[in-house]
Amino acid sequence: MADLIIERREGLYCPPGDFYIDPSRPVPRAVITHAHADHARGGHGRVLAAADGAGLLRVRLGAALPLQTLRYGEAVVERGVRISLHPAGHVLGSAQVRLEHGGQVWVVSGDYDCRAEGEANPTCTAFEPVRCDCFVTESTFGLPVYRWPRQALVFEAIQAWWQANAALGRASVLRGYSLGKAQRLLAGLDAAAGPILVHPAVRAVNQAYQAAGVRLPVTMGLDALPGGCLPPGALVVAPPGLRGGPHAAMLAGAAEAFASGWMLLRGGRARRGGGMGFVLSDHADWDGLTSAIAATGAHRVIVMHGQAQPLARWLQAQGLQAGLFDTAYGGEGEPAERAGTPADGPGSPVAPT
Repeated sequence: MADLIIERREGLYCPPGDFYIDPSRPVPRAVITHAHADHARGGHGRVLAAADGAGLLRVRLGAALPLQTLRYGEAVVERGVRISLHPAGHVLGSAQVRLEHGGQVWVVSGDYDCRAEGEANPTCTAFEPVRCDCFVTESTFGLPVYRWPRQALVFEAIQAWWQANAALGRASVLRGYSLGKAQRLLAGLDAAAGPILVHPAVRAVNQAYQAAGVRLPVTMGLDALPGGCLPPGALVVAPPGLRGGPHAAMLAGAAEAFASGWMLLRGGRARRGGGMGFVLSDHADWDGLTSAIAATGAHRVIVMHGQAQPLARWLQAQGLQAGLFDTAYGGEGEPAERAGTPADGPGSPVAPT
């Protein structure tokens, strides 16, 4: 029986449906799992995506994007392939892609985060396992060393760090990816502790989240700051890589911290030039990956990006048929970043997240 998904130069391709999933080059028909730049590229003839993420995709790819949307669980048929989208729990509008054709069911996970009740990302619909014959899974943090601390403890630590800096008269800069991580941080913070400011890149994404009904605290844009000086005790949420530019002088002297899954390991913190590190990820950890795979009931698993080989070997040891896809997707962080490979050592990205 022919596979429903194969690899091509453009990305993951469904031969019977003649469409791609998260292609890295322009194609006539694309299904996009979410709006992160390593998954959502422009130039496609037609795009199918989850309705919750429509605003984000238009922010990233332009208002003229030829976009068709589906509600979670709703289905369309493309050349005999039944396509439905299901929550991935990663960022607003993130989706798993379920394909049904010729007696087979395949699910392509995209990026996902699955957690126990009370730990799920409050800014998007929680992950839902989808039964299938073959599950194509991400593996950004596919090593047993990656096990996330309780979310409440992480936010307590962030709040204490911010308040300690404020007591010393210092501003705090908390860096996290502008789409997804920044909104999760904002949703988990106590806004009564002091003024919160956001970088323009974060503000644009916040507006798309709020338009979709996600509640975020009131913030001020750095560009609108009177006199260009940070208020005492302010917290700034900004992307990781933007240390120069027009806001550099304003942020000079502020205490800095990063929020990322890579912060779990000392090497991840060192690569970011020191400073505080808070372990907060929008990807599944080892337990999340293995439990999500088990919940699908799939007898075949194809692992893509991140720590793919170790996870595939572990799955084979559990008696599953496991293989690899070599995708162009990045890891947790800015679009140009890539998750570490086994040769690089556990969780070794090439740039800050």
